[in-house]
Amino acid sequence: MASVTSLTASVHQRLAAALSAALPENADADPLLRRSDRADFQANGILALAKKAKANPRELATTVVERVENGGLIKDVEVSGPGFLNITVTDRAITENLAARAADGERLGVPYAQDAGTTVIDYAQPNVAKEMHVGHLRSAVIGDAVVQILEFTGETVVRRHHIGDWGTQFGMLIQYLIEHPHELDHEGGEVSGEEAMSNLNRLYKDSRALFDSDEEFKTRARRRVVDLQAGDAETLALWQKFVDESKIYFYSVFDKLDMEIRDPDVVGESGYNDMLEETCRLLEESGVAVRSEGALCVFFDDVKGPDGKPVPLIVQKSDGGYGYAATDLSAIRDRVFSLKADTLLYVVDARQSLHFKMVFETARRAGWLNDGTKAEQLAFGTVLGKDGKPFKTREGETVRLVDLLDEAIDRATAVVREKAGKVGLSEEEIVENGRYVGIGAVKYADLSTSAVRDYKFDLDQMVSLNGDTSVYLQYAYARIQSILRKAGDARPAAHPELELAPAERALGLHLDQFGELLLDVAQSHEPHKLAAYLYQLASHLTTFYDQCQVLSDANAPEVVENRLFLVDLTARTLHRGMALLGIRTPERL
Repeated sequence: MASVTSLTASVHQRLAAALSAALPENADADPLLRRSDRADFQANGILALAKKAKANPRELATTVVERVENGGLIKDVEVSGPGFLNITVTDRAITENLAARAADGERLGVPYAQDAGTTVIDYAQPNVAKEMHVGHLRSAVIGDAVVQILEFTGETVVRRHHIGDWGTQFGMLIQYLIEHPHELDHEGGEVSGEEAMSNLNRLYKDSRALFDSDEEFKTRARRRVVDLQAGDAETLALWQKFVDESKIYFYSVFDKLDMEIRDPDVVGESGYNDMLEETCRLLEESGVAVRSEGALCVFFDDVKGPDGKPVPLIVQKSDGGYGYAATDLSAIRDRVFSLKADTLLYVVDARQSLHFKMVFETARRAGWLNDGTKAEQLAFGTVLGKDGKPFKTREGETVRLVDLLDEAIDRATAVVREKAGKVGLSEEEIVENGRYVGIGAVKYADLSTSAVRDYKFDLDQMVSLNGDTSVYLQYAYARIQSILRKAGDARPAAHPELELAPAERALGLHLDQFGELLLDVAQSHEPHKLAAYLYQLASHLTTFYDQCQVLSDANAPEVVENRLFLVDLTARTLHRGMALLGIRTPERL
């Protein structure tokens, strides 16, 4: 079905037409519509327009009221203050718009973005042969939500997981495995993800100990790095074994996060090796990069060290080796020219902002990025402990991501179990819902905070049934499903002829904002706005429950049906919105 024009947009169109008629020289006059406590909407900006036209603002506002077309949409327009317009829409318009949304299936009337293109998003970047820790959480969770939202609004999205799978440490690991060939053998076939990583951790520690204590082994390991870079078949085969072992682990962690990671989307640092030499040549020939003390560097007027001297982006080291910049610039070339992307997004820690600023500027100077192709870092802050300091174990070590997720699931399962008897959940349902609630709690705590801000990881708060938590939203959804099950023969049905109570109007108007909100989130890449919308929706629902009983013999049948319609559409909106954040909504809790 066609998308549904929101009430906000419809009112805006009517007011803009009235303003243009009142001020012909300002045909594009914008009423600057916003939600208001005094009415459904308030139009501002008339003061500025009146000043520009040398007109009395209150007289201009009165003229607009006379010219605005109601057409069954606008119930009342009131001039207030020096020239503000308070606009109230009709109950019928609210119900009819919501009915159109309800009839649009899973899309709920949400339009596709008019300027949809192709976005490559770089997120969830673990390192081969290393365990994932709490620092990997935000890139994965934020990136996955942005992917879901962009795809829902019509963008073609190419996922890229830029795993760390290259570097000098692999020479050490590979040489050790050659000399200890049975270290990664597994009795009984395949191993679980955590066991695979345990094996790699043990191998890394043993190889590091030998590297530090045996000069002859150190020499052999460094020679092995050269073999790896040169493409030696035996070396590459063993390197691939490390990568494959690590992927078993990565995928097990992402599965626990309830997140899909597809193998073709995993393109690590090694995937751009064949491009590095050409990238350097292109930059040097174009004059974008220059040789300085043997290294290939790009300089910037606004990037200087403590001594006041320029700090360059080093693309190629003086010994001929390539740094991260060469790989990142090669990735940009591949994503722009091979994948035909017009937007590149990098969900990366804010502490790498300077690096990406320099990389993006270098790519712009080289002509790989331009007005039609942009790159943006979606920088995120740090996960903090309850003490406000970077999240660490009691021993001061980085928290393993699997441990954090397991604890969240255990806490959430306990919360679910407390209420399980009231709704008759089986043990299987308790376990399944405990996972959904626990993982949802972790994701929502991250996504409900602006990405650029640090946030405190507090599991007690995350799994609370009160406040701005995913559990509160999941219980709101489950409560609606319970009401729908108890409705008997009564079915959700819209009745536009009915007068709406204040709480019904507030809930309906908020539901109608869903489409506009999603387009804004897709454009700004800020999933915390969607989380805030969903929390407000659940809050409106709570007020609605307090003031408007849904199933009551005292209500006329059409009132029951209309209220069932409102809560059903609320449930569908909660379900869709939470899914876009990567969070499940169990039917019973």
